[in-house]
Formats: sequence, structure tokens, C-alpha cells
Amino acid sequence: MKKKYVLPGFLLAFGPFFSMAQAQTDNAAWQIVGQNINPATYYGITVANGMIGLVSSPEPMKVKDVVLNGAFDTYGRGRVSNILKVFNFANMNLDVDGQRLGPKDIANYRQTLDMQKAALTTTFDYKDKVSVKQTMMALRHLPFSELTMVEITAKKDCEIMPMSVIETPENLKEVKNFYSEIDRSHVTIRLLTSVAKSPSGRHTVAASTSFVFEEPHGQEPDVIHEDWDYNMHLAKFKKRLKAGETYRFSVVGSVSSTAHTADPHNEAERLTLFAALERTERLLTRHTAEWAKLWQSDIIIDGDADAQKAVRSALYHLYSFVREGTGYSLSPMGLSGLGYNGHVFWDTELWMYPPILTLKPEIARSMLEYRFERMQMARQNAFSHGYKGVMFPWESDSDGQEATPVWALTGPFQQHITGCVGWSFWKYYQVTKDKEWLRTRGYPMLKEVADFWSSRVEREGPGKYHINNVIGANEWQENIDDNAFTNGMAKTSLQCAIQAAQELGLVANPDWKLVADNISILKFPDGVTKENRTYDGVMIKQADVNLLAYPLTIVKDEASVKKDLAYYEPRYSPEGPAMGWSVLATLHARLGEPDKAYDWFVKSYKPNEVPPLAFYQKRLVEQIPILRRAQEVCYRPS
Repeated sequence: MKKKYVLPGFLLAFGPFFSMAQAQTDNAAWQIVGQNINPATYYGITVANGMIGLVSSPEPMKVKDVVLNGAFDTYGRGRVSNILKVFNFANMNLDVDGQRLGPKDIANYRQTLDMQKAALTTTFDYKDKVSVKQTMMALRHLPFSELTMVEITAKKDCEIMPMSVIETPENLKEVKNFYSEIDRSHVTIRLLTSVAKSPSGRHTVAASTSFVFEEPHGQEPDVIHEDWDYNMHLAKFKKRLKAGETYRFSVVGSVSSTAHTADPHNEAERLTLFAALERTERLLTRHTAEWAKLWQSDIIIDGDADAQKAVRSALYHLYSFVREGTGYSLSPMGLSGLGYNGHVFWDTELWMYPPILTLKPEIARSMLEYRFERMQMARQNAFSHGYKGVMFPWESDSDGQEATPVWALTGPFQQHITGCVGWSFWKYYQVTKDKEWLRTRGYPMLKEVADFWSSRVEREGPGKYHINNVIGANEWQENIDDNAFTNGMAKTSLQCAIQAAQELGLVANPDWKLVADNISILKFPDGVTKENRTYDGVMIKQADVNLLAYPLTIVKDEASVKKDLAYYEPRYSPEGPAMGWSVLATLHARLGEPDKAYDWFVKSYKPNEVPPLAFYQKRLVEQIPILRRAQEVCYRPS
């Protein structure tokens, strides 16, 4: 049975018709193209499969970074854990007639991301000798493996020497390089492998690659191994081409670490062997089929090609950076590099999770499992700060510990994150109605979240339960009292816990309702919601108050929503994140003000377009402005 999704209200207000259904076939709507590439102003784009992220480079046949999900170590800024940058095992070199080509020697350099197939194709010409086409993808069906397909066309008679290169980033230590051949009557597999320690020695990391040739066994080129130093080694072969001849081959590679398996050296080589023997066409067919399944849940926009590409780019990155069954979550930068150290913030639960929940609840469940598996660390965090229940860290790493740099006060004080986690668990049940999951996962989490807020409030009297000394979403005001969003999210998550208990036929702790009913939401004398107790109208970074109208329902009546919008809109800083602007777009659309809604919508994604592939995410959450509304999508079987 097909799924059909219908978007109400907000999106329809813009004029173009929005729907979610089987994916479009218009190639232009699926492709992001970069050309006239200037390395000085280059921002890479990522192909990823939820486990490995390969970040593009302005240099021909190179990747800038390879990031491995779930593997963290302490290095870099802030003396805190950082997601691991691992071997650049998808790198290649190419010599033509004995000369190494480089950025200065090529012309017509062009990169095209096919979002439908999650494949990045780079094309260029080298002098008057060859044209090169290279397509790279992180294989969706093989979480630790990648495939690179190369096509070289000779413009004149020449000799080419392609090289598969494994380069070691500076953060990896104690590097060991290996090369081996496995020879059978029907095939010879040549494995290029590197093994190293993470910066502190906590993890062992390994990567392995192999050529895949199209020639019958015994007719493929001879492969030569070169070990230049500990930071790089390569495998290469020679091939003479006649003018007009095209030669094709592939490289497969895999990476693993002790965060994923006991023996990553063994695992990386076995996974590469498997990929090599599957061969290119089978790998490509399965990868494409898996992405076709993902794109069965799509957002289609008629009448605004620019918005279509922006929204599809947002979905592409969301799908790329998470996967079902891993128990891993999303960083604000996903797997596109080391930004935000790969940590998990509120960006996940409040901003990126809702569209995933609506479109792919099975992936959303994996994201929630990340939090569930780290409840014990959150309990310890609450205990250490003198509270009950669970207190989730503002920045969470692979262990679930507080990984915010000490100099950033947000760590112990931006406590609305705990409410966001509880809220997201309840939303999963509302969408899926999975009562067994609610019993074993949802309610145990919500109970602990509710216990935290009951212990966290300071009880002055009826209607005057305060949450003091926090940092709200607007991080420009630190250590303030009764922050509107913190209080609103605490009240909401307490109510979610009560509803969850009722669904299971359990008796909720009566203190939860007492606390929820008496948490203060402050107002100015004219009725405008007050961001915090001492707020005096200064410029703000984030949408604390406006979030009470959406996605929360603390502020409900139209007059109050309009009053809060009118007061806070002029106070949004242009330097703030686009997340808040998308909320303004949503609220104006719900109020029947499409022109204002569209203005904020465009503002929320246009400034984040950077060269050369215009839809690179400065911060993933800022690339998904209209997806904020996706949790209200109505699902109806067709």
C-alpha cells in the first residue's frame, strides 16, 4: 500500500501546491551543480549513509574529510570529545603520460550532486589529453563502505596511471600500512589497508580499499603497491589508451573502528572483500534501490523550483546523516565535518526530528534509542546537580556525557533540552500509536523527565513555581530566571508524561500535574509574553517566546500569538540562526498572512546558500526551514 501525505495550512498558504508522494523524475529538481569552482571560497557537500560521511573537495579526485559516526575521542577544541575524522580512503591520484594532474592543470571542473541517488559526480578535462568522470557514494545498504566509479576518455593516445590512495589525517596516531593479495581461480583481490589509533588511543581505526576491474580475470591490469610513508600509501596500475577510447574501473573501500567492532582491521578488510566481490553493478543497484525507498517519502513543490531544490536538499541531508537501527542521532552538522564536534543538541529533537518522524518513523525511532541508551548517564548528571530523574547534557557525545566545553556556560544551564527529549518521545507515540514501545521506552523516559522537572522547580506558591538560573534558547542572556521556553517545555513535558501514564492505564504521580499547573509563564503589563523575568527588550538570538505558540501550544489564542509576534519580530538579530525565522514563517501562515510567511521562509534558507554547490548546510538545522511544520502533516492511506 502506497503512502500519501497531505500538507495543510502553512504550506498551502504560500501559493505553490505542496504534497508528499512518490518522488518526481525531473532531473533538474534533483541536482545541485557547482561549476566555476574557486578553492578559496569552496564549501564542500557531503555524501553519507548515516555511518560514514565523505566531504567533497575542490581538488580533483580528492575528498576533504571522512567522518565516522559513533566514534569519538578527546581532541581538538574545548578539551571535549569530538567525532572522529578517519582515513581519507576515498582519495585518488591520476598520472597521465607520467605527469600528476592537479588543480592548475584541469579545465571545465564541475561537480554535480544527484540527491535522488546520493551520488556526487565530478567531471573535468586534463589539458588536451583526457576527460575524467568520477562518481562517489557512501553505499546506503553497506553502512561502512563507499564506492567510487571512474571513467577516463582519451583525447589522444596516452598512458594513464590511476591510484587508490589512503591518506592519514593528523589526528590519527601509530599508523600501520598493509597490502595483501587474495588470489583465486576466478578473481584476485588486492587490499590496501591502514590501521591507526585515535588521538588518545581510545579507539583503533582501520580502512581498506580495493580496485574493481571490468576485464575478465587474468586480463585486468597489474597492480603495484607503494608505501611512501606512514601517512600515505597507494595502489596503482597503468593502462594505455588510444584516442577516443574510454576506460572504466571502480574502487571500493570500507572503514571501521573499535566503537563498532572488536577487530576493525579484520572488519574493514572483510567488508571491502565483500564489496569487491559484489562488484560495481550490484553495489550500484542496491544503493539506488535503498535511496528509492527513502524518497518514497518526499516533499514535492509545484510552482517554485528554487524552494523545491532547497527543501529537497534539506531532506537529502537528513536522510544522509541518520539511518534505521543504529541507535545514533544527529549533530547540527550531521556527518559533514567536525562542526559542533559531532555532538547532539536540542537541534535534533525540536528541529530535525519532527520531519523525520513524519516521513520515516523507523529512523526517528533509532534517534530516540540514542537518548534511551544514555539514560543512565543522564541520571548521573541529574544526581550530580542535585536533582531527580534525568538531566540530559546540552551537548551529548557517544557516551551521553556533558560534552559542552567548560568555557561555554550552556552545558549545565540550558536545561530545556531535557524537556525537548521528553516531548520527542511523546510525539513518537502520537504518530505511531505503538503502545508496546510506549510501555518499554516512551513512558520510562517521560517518567524520568517529569521527575526531573518536579525536583527542579522552586515552589513559591500557587501559580508561582519558578525555574531559576537557566539559559534559554536565546543564549545571549545567561543565568536568567523563568525563561519562557524552558518553563513552557517543562510544563509541556510534564503533561506528556501524564498522558502517557493514562494511555497505559497507570496512575501518574499527582505532583506532575501540580507542578505543570503552577509553572510561571510571565507577561508584560500589556499581555505580551515575557522572555524571562528581567527581559527588557534587548535584541534576541532565538525564538523563545514564539516557540510557545509553535511547536508548543502554551500560547493558543490568535490575539496573543499576534501580540507576541509584533513585539519580538523587530528584536530578532540578523546574526541569529534561521531556526527562529522558520517559526515566524509558520506562525504567520497559520494566521492567514502568506506574504509575511513567505518573506520569513525565504529569509530562513537563502542566506545559507554558499558556493559552489549552493545548498551546502552551514548548519543542517538552518537548511530545513519549512520542514519545521512537518510534524503536523496528516497521513492518509491512498
